[in-house]
Amino acid sequence: MTTHTGPTTPPAVPVRGGPVRGTPVRGRLVRVLRVASAVLASLLAFLVLAIVLGAYVPAVPKAGVIGPVLGGQYPFHIAAVALVGTVLAVLAWRAGLVHWGRTVTIITSLGALGALTIGGIQFRAAYEAGVDVSLGQVFTELGYPAAKPDATKTYARPGGEPLRVDAYLPERAPDEKTPAVVLAHSGGFHTFDKSDLRGTGRWLADHGVAVFAVDYRLATPDRPTWDKAPQDLVSALGWVQQNADAYGVDDARIALGGMSAGGTLAMNAAYRLHNGAIKAPDGSAPKPPSAVVGFYPGTDVTRMWKEDVAGTRNAAELFTGGTPEQYPDRYREVSPTADIRPGLPRTLLVVGDRDRSARPESIHDFGDALKEQGVRAKVEELPFAEHAFDDAYGSLTAQTSRQILLDFLTEGAR
Repeated sequence: MTTHTGPTTPPAVPVRGGPVRGTPVRGRLVRVLRVASAVLASLLAFLVLAIVLGAYVPAVPKAGVIGPVLGGQYPFHIAAVALVGTVLAVLAWRAGLVHWGRTVTIITSLGALGALTIGGIQFRAAYEAGVDVSLGQVFTELGYPAAKPDATKTYARPGGEPLRVDAYLPERAPDEKTPAVVLAHSGGFHTFDKSDLRGTGRWLADHGVAVFAVDYRLATPDRPTWDKAPQDLVSALGWVQQNADAYGVDDARIALGGMSAGGTLAMNAAYRLHNGAIKAPDGSAPKPPSAVVGFYPGTDVTRMWKEDVAGTRNAAELFTGGTPEQYPDRYREVSPTADIRPGLPRTLLVVGDRDRSARPESIHDFGDALKEQGVRAKVEELPFAEHAFDDAYGSLTAQTSRQILLDFLTEGAR
């Protein structure tokens, strides 16, 4: 007796060329990509959270140091990073990591919103300052631009050491005279040079103001410059006054200013020159400047030493040669607070509201002290801005500060 079992199923024939859809290999690949997306999204979320939190709450340890710098100068870039993290988190979420993906998506989305809010507040400040904002610069000019001076000269040789000046000159008619500013660079009295001012110098020149960015003698462990650097700025001011005709400069509108330590030196030199308490190394005493500019300056070197924020104590000791206890007279002599008198040149002070070393309250107090003496003083505080807020040339804070400076230097000329 025979039994019919029906047609038999032929054995599966392996397909050459690799695994087919749905194989374990593909499943492992999906899991790897899912975890990779989640890990990368988490890293970006942590980074953005730290920066944005620090920008809003500078008192947070670590984050409060880096947050105002990166969040304040690059808010739109931080927002873009946060949006990338959001996309990756959503992918991880849809791939099965629901709780993880959802949490990271919320964090990165809030980070993007926080960064964009910073940018919006800074944009409003720029608008109120009359800035013609360049969004292209915001995204492309992340550092100093590659600008070059129109001329570089030696303005003095104290002790045989050549001190150089970069001139950035505006286009002008043959008989036209332009306002000018002598600018001293930052660097804690002991580092950096005049090239740091090339972006500001070129921009001001393109807008009708001649800029003379100067080097001055820098402090070293065995050479304090409390009695040298301010005098160098007096020499630089005198050199520009003497060469005003050659550069088409109105000698009645030559200002003196600087950034950070350069601002301290400029204010100290200008006020002491007005008060008859300083001369150039060659014994000359040029006319006091028509105006004074201090971008995030130290107004009291003794206070710089006491507060010791971001290297200010070391800078003060290099500059003076010791501590306030050792050299109280030196500290007093180089502090702009010691020379506030009636009749000083009008003064512009610009500071970031997140500045830890040139604290906004100290800058406002200094401005108020000038006003009490009848001095025309103006204090501008920029939102979400730390010390050296203009290092990122294209940032909204840098664009705003340049416009404020231009308006101050050209006041009454328009």
